[in-house]
Amino acid sequence: MIVVSYLGGIFDVDGVLVDSPHERAWRESLQDLMEHEWRDISAQTSYTPERFTPEVYQEVMAGMPRMSGARAALEYFGVPDPQRRAEEYAARKQVRVVELIEAGRFTAYPDALRFLLAVKDAGIRVASASSSKNAKLFLRQIRLDTFAEEQGLAYGFVRAGLTLLDVFDGDVTGRDFPRGKPDPMIFLAAAAELGLGPQACFVVEDASSGVRAAKAGRMAAIGVARLDDEELLADAGADLVVTTLDDVDVASLTEGQLVRRAPGASRRDPPRA
Repeated sequence: MIVVSYLGGIFDVDGVLVDSPHERAWRESLQDLMEHEWRDISAQTSYTPERFTPEVYQEVMAGMPRMSGARAALEYFGVPDPQRRAEEYAARKQVRVVELIEAGRFTAYPDALRFLLAVKDAGIRVASASSSKNAKLFLRQIRLDTFAEEQGLAYGFVRAGLTLLDVFDGDVTGRDFPRGKPDPMIFLAAAAELGLGPQACFVVEDASSGVRAAKAGRMAAIGVARLDDEELLADAGADLVVTTLDDVDVASLTEGQLVRRAPGASRRDPPRA
């Protein structure tokens, strides 16, 4: 794919921008069901608390709409009648994740915030794209003005009270789409929100399903391997795989390239405040 310049960046939320409690909520909710309401069928499944690992979450559920994720997990663990039980599981998870969010049990990834600010400063339009109905709860609570001050970064567009939600030029989080990832529908909608064609955009994802969705939509994909899953993201077709977004050369994005930043090179940060 030949691109003169990337004009848009599309960011997944959970696992890319925010270390969210979604995985914990899914894990704790299933354990609660298996120990109580579903105790009579637990022996018919392959489920144990130890088998619900971060790798299972990432490969089986991450990036999916809530009901699809619930059904995928139940099918993976061989739970009888997964279609019917998925609704109960998804509802239990939603209650738990809201409890965790309200308790502040989540953090933003500093490397992602630095990268997002630098991309925005480079003149690239940015959009958030997540199937999570809770994504806006995270985005509204993260203060970019405070983060920039703590990091000693002086970007002209960072104003008092700026939240992570405010910084985006487009936002399609929480929308209902007929098909979830790896279908590209959500990313194509994000590109349309930015007023751009898909080939002018890159997508930042941490899940293989999200990478496949980006490539199916004819977009470039940056895979963020936060779980030592570089090979999984590369196999999904990511054009660049990094373990931290600090390693992406932002200046090259404006030249239509996805490359690593040379060791010791600047991230294209502004002057220190």
